[in-house]
Amino acid sequence: QVLLVESGGGSVQSGGSLLLSCEASGYTHSRSCMGWFRQVLGKAREGVAGICSDSRTQYADSVKGRFTISQDKAKNTLYLQMNSLKPEDTAVYYCALADGDPWSLLSPTPFRFWGQGTQVTVSS
Repeated sequence: QVLLVESGGGSVQSGGSLLLSCEASGYTHSRSCMGWFRQVLGKAREGVAGICSDSRTQYADSVKGRFTISQDKAKNTLYLQMNSLKPEDTAVYYCALADGDPWSLLSPTPFRFWGQGTQVTVSS
């Protein structure tokens, strides 16, 4: 059973930083990609950043230069360092895992496994 558990969400002021973590367990395939998505109530889930086992990364334009995705393969943990946070970054953040090597890491479709989400709130 694949399990993804996010942590690190919280409330910060505009301009602040947060580090999200996602610990994965139960997945044994060597080729995979992981991603961070976010969702605001009433809106579609959007891709934030993704990374594959070959270290290929992809970022949404809205977070380029502010967010950094990384992974610690030894710890089976995915990270999202979020700097210069803005109120529009407020959302529930989800980590997700996709089999293989999908072309787009910002589309939810290829991602088969999802965490429960962690709330990020940025106040102005």
